[in-house]
Amino acid sequence: MTRRYVTADSLRDDQDRPPALDQLSLEIEDGETLSVVGPSGCGKSTLLRLVAGLEDPDSGTVFYDDHDVAGIRPQDRGIGMVFQDYALYPTMKGAGNLKYYFDVHRRTEAEARARAQEIADLMGVGFELLLGQQSTTLSGGEQQRVAIARCIVRDPTLFLMDEPIVNLDAKLRESTRIELARLLQRYGITTLFVTHDQQEAVFMGRRIAVLRDGRAAQVGTFDELYYSPETLFVARFLGSRPLAVIPALVENRVLRVDGVDWPLPGFLAGRLPPGPVRLGVRPEGWRVDPAGAPVQLKRTETIPGERLTLAHGTVAGSDATLVLPGGPADGGARFTPDWDSVLIFGADDEAALHTPGPPEFF
Repeated sequence: MTRRYVTADSLRDDQDRPPALDQLSLEIEDGETLSVVGPSGCGKSTLLRLVAGLEDPDSGTVFYDDHDVAGIRPQDRGIGMVFQDYALYPTMKGAGNLKYYFDVHRRTEAEARARAQEIADLMGVGFELLLGQQSTTLSGGEQQRVAIARCIVRDPTLFLMDEPIVNLDAKLRESTRIELARLLQRYGITTLFVTHDQQEAVFMGRRIAVLRDGRAAQVGTFDELYYSPETLFVARFLGSRPLAVIPALVENRVLRVDGVDWPLPGFLAGRLPPGPVRLGVRPEGWRVDPAGAPVQLKRTETIPGERLTLAHGTVAGSDATLVLPGGPADGGARFTPDWDSVLIFGADDEAALHTPGPPEFF
């Protein structure tokens, strides 16, 4: 099976600042869509520019199908790029944007027309109507559909997408995301998909790469990242609601937190070394327990679409969000972590000492 490889030992955009990419290594399978997420400034867009050939690494290599592409011009790498700002040719109609590639490469008019028609049929109902309109008269969603078709029409070996649907409204973003995923699956084009939206990352990519400070903090499926994070950073980054991180002390098979002693179950008591740790609990990972820790409520939030109530406050002196199973609480309830789902991290570093692993489904 062919693969794409990226290694960037160092890539600097300013000699007075840390490298934009540093000791980054990724392997992308042929036909795979790899989602790339991370905080602003972590190197997501720089990674795409590196793969495209718009940036050169100080050291490291980029391979397409086991071929080092150093020195190969961006226009000769067989890539299709889709940006969040569409980047259509404003003086051309939709059809002109699709046919421009064939004009530049001196292909026949018949070939260009046939290929454009093939893509129009694939793009679905109503797309052909866009081809006769000036690109500046199209809505944001229509422009992005044309931009995506313009990339597909040139039959690229690699797609690079930098938050391509971030500018669309929620409803249009969902429909465009579904259409885009269908097209990528249909063509089996290897794709790097950069996004800040975790749900989008999960939907588009079989695997997700989480970047931090120019490095790959962890790469894996969403379940691997969510249930088996290698670091506290990844655990905090993944998830639509915040992870509660509570300083604690492991002593005599008990977890002590701010005046409350939680007896540890056997599978944890024998695994954790004595001393300070950090306990990570997700909002759904709390259980009502009269012997547990009280919650100092700040506010509650009801989410009708999900039929649940969230409590925002503090547990054992640390900020926490909890799912309330019985609806709004009066503040008198006490809670204990669900030990089957907790995360444990070192007190002095971010390394995971214990993670529950992905749940088993029968």
